[in-house]
Amino acid sequence: MEWCSGRTVIITGAGGGLGRSYALAFAKEGANVVVNDIRHDAAAAVADEIVTAGGKAIANSNDITALDSAQLIVDAALSKFGEVHVLVNNAGILADRMFVSLTESDWDKVMQVHLKGHFCLANILARRWRDLAKAGTPVDARIINTTSGAGLQGSIGQSNYSAAKGGVASLTLVQAAELKRYGITSNALAPAARTHMTESAMPDVVKKPEDDSFDLWAPENVAPIVVWLGSAQSSHVTGQIFESQGGRISLGDGWRTGVTEDKGAKWTLEQVGPSIDALLDEAVPAQKVWGS
Repeated sequence: MEWCSGRTVIITGAGGGLGRSYALAFAKEGANVVVNDIRHDAAAAVADEIVTAGGKAIANSNDITALDSAQLIVDAALSKFGEVHVLVNNAGILADRMFVSLTESDWDKVMQVHLKGHFCLANILARRWRDLAKAGTPVDARIINTTSGAGLQGSIGQSNYSAAKGGVASLTLVQAAELKRYGITSNALAPAARTHMTESAMPDVVKKPEDDSFDLWAPENVAPIVVWLGSAQSSHVTGQIFESQGGRISLGDGWRTGVTEDKGAKWTLEQVGPSIDALLDEAVPAQKVWGS
């Protein structure tokens, strides 16, 4: 059984790391793969690897952070494979600094790649899929976004990255609520794996084991959930945030209204402090910020 036979997937940042693992895994399950990476040689190498193994793939290096260039990615996919069914927003960068040391450029480039990069292709494809659905063509489409533990819990030294990835998580919830009517699901994954980004941020933590023990940080470990989310079998799952590392899959428990005290009247300043203290005593503590 090929889980994604006949389905076409666009994967951003697919020239290495997690994106490469996703591309190879999708191709193995019969998908047509558009390997997008701003590094053309890296994208071409992955596409060639897929084709050499008997799969179907094309390389693409157009920019994901502007609608005009993102449209070229979609056009290339449509020209080669006829339709697009899955988008995996995977590309990302880091510009780590403590908050007070961040520059405007540090902030802007991370937001550009992570947040706007998640917007452009998804917006173009969602419009296409919506129009197909309205015209009576059945749609079974997937948006798979990439958030992070930094976006879900925060991470010291990564306020720009944490803010962007938190935004991706919220974006996913809204996409799922708005697009379900058109046959489109949207889910997000917070993967933990050895990539160029994690090797630059925490090399000692993610290094490959020297013995034959299970490699918790191998990017291949994350690929199965991404392929499953891109398959026809996942149509009932939307608006979810997953975490994945090694052999673990966790379902994110997102923001929700917690413990409450309703006074039924306007609070006085003298009453607010004791009430907040009582609520904090009753509440389940949040997970700690990474690095704290």
